[in-house]
Amino acid sequence: MEIEKTAIRAAKLEKKFKNFNLNIQKLEIPQGFATALIGKNGAGKTTLMNILAGIRLDYKGEITFFEKWNDQDREKKDCPVREMVGYTGTSGYFLPQWTVADVGEVSELLFEGFDRKRFDALCRELKIVGGGSNEGQKKISELSDGTRTKLMLAGVLARETDLLLMDEPASPLDPLMRDRLCEMIQEYLAAGNGEKSVFFSTHNVSDMENVTDYAIIMSRGRIVERGFVEDLKNKYVLVKGEKEDASKARPALYSMQESRYGFEGLCLNENLEKLAGIDVTKEIPSLYQISVAVMRKNAGGGEK
Repeated sequence: MEIEKTAIRAAKLEKKFKNFNLNIQKLEIPQGFATALIGKNGAGKTTLMNILAGIRLDYKGEITFFEKWNDQDREKKDCPVREMVGYTGTSGYFLPQWTVADVGEVSELLFEGFDRKRFDALCRELKIVGGGSNEGQKKISELSDGTRTKLMLAGVLARETDLLLMDEPASPLDPLMRDRLCEMIQEYLAAGNGEKSVFFSTHNVSDMENVTDYAIIMSRGRIVERGFVEDLKNKYVLVKGEKEDASKARPALYSMQESRYGFEGLCLNENLEKLAGIDVTKEIPSLYQISVAVMRKNAGGGEK
């Protein structure tokens, strides 16, 4: 399946650190879908998110938003991109002395499309505040990591946006709230009728697999695999076999793990014929299984 329209397109993005180099030759985030940026800690996901969100400006490369505005346009006062894009980060998002109510007041000043009533309702729904007389007066410094993340979600979902950039939104949340987060993403996309998009990063895709339409897998600052999830599941096949057949199967497999009971690995669909004569079972892999195999295979980096 080809990407018909993009929410973000980038080319030759580069940011050099002392011991790390982000180098993205091509990036496309499809419009109307939820895209997962997958990679282990240190893969460069937050650096890339910060560049796309405009938090980090010291990079090389080109970025185009909604097939119309570039990253230089975004910095202009009359450019609508800042209103159209919502962002949730991992730390330092709010000043610690702010209260929940302060977040609402500041958001009203910063964003024309911010709905205060919607924000207050989300704060109650997500149990960020209670129903007492001091509702909203709790300081940011007094909130748990999970509650601060919920507050970021309430703030960004109370705005009228066309794209959400979310850096590790599921990490600090409990299982029930992670499930609710997936529902919120689905509701956001549905409300846009194909015009709204979500781009979120994660190092544990199993938490967010059921809401992921398109996946981008990173390793050591580079993109090593990408595609719509259904296409990736057609590209790779999960195979399992007996231990005595492991050495014969290994050359045909993209990745393989052995145990005392047998072996399991991913095989590129185009290489299945190389397993002819070996007794294996074949299954459709999960996105989690594909991601882990691709990250292991490309631990030294690479670009596709």
